[in-house]
Amino acid sequence: MNRYRSLIREGLWDNNVIFVQLLALCPLLAVTSTATNGLGMGLATTAVMASTGLAVSLLRQFIPAAVRIPVFVLLIAGIVTLVDMALNAWLHDLHKVLGLFIPLIVTNCVILGRAESYASRNGPLSSLLDGVCMGVGFTWAMVLLGASREVLGSGTLFANARLLLGEGFAFLELTLIPDYGGILLLVLPPGAFLMLGLLLAAKRFLESQARRRRGLSPQVPVSDCGGCGVSSVCHTASQE
Repeated sequence: MNRYRSLIREGLWDNNVIFVQLLALCPLLAVTSTATNGLGMGLATTAVMASTGLAVSLLRQFIPAAVRIPVFVLLIAGIVTLVDMALNAWLHDLHKVLGLFIPLIVTNCVILGRAESYASRNGPLSSLLDGVCMGVGFTWAMVLLGASREVLGSGTLFANARLLLGEGFAFLELTLIPDYGGILLLVLPPGAFLMLGLLLAAKRFLESQARRRRGLSPQVPVSDCGGCGVSSVCHTASQE
């Protein structure tokens, strides 16, 4: 149970793909002009990460070590193709918005990194949970950045959710600031850099305050050692 709790905390916060590892910045900066786009991209990536972790774990005994990386890439490419086809079939409007960034999930190094560092060394259940948690951590970071840019840039939240994600998501559409002219910079890629920097600073501030409340000295988390995609538990063990 402690192991699963650690995986959840790692994926959602301590070793977050965006806010700690600083990976997958290309889709993060390009598609998060709205919270809806961030949610769609995050869910697609989560599906790929969970499926890849499970597939690699189930097949790890049959994959020769010498060719494991090419095999992992082929598995990821096949799963991404299925996700791309599913989005095109059932969420066509979202597929048109996300465009090329869906096939480019194949090049997301965190997926290959988790397959190599975790799924190839652990059982199916924990590998599936690791993929889901890393994907959910990526998703909430995408949604948070998209929401902050959208609210400050246009005064709306989850705009066009019903068109992109289906009628079931119509309740998400909100106009928070009526008759708001908006800040154009924030809905452009440079605005993503600005908001990402502010969110990174906010996360570090919250972590330092939490450590002070526990009577610990503020310090850089172990998982910030370089963003290799390996769980901070691994780094802690290596230091011991």
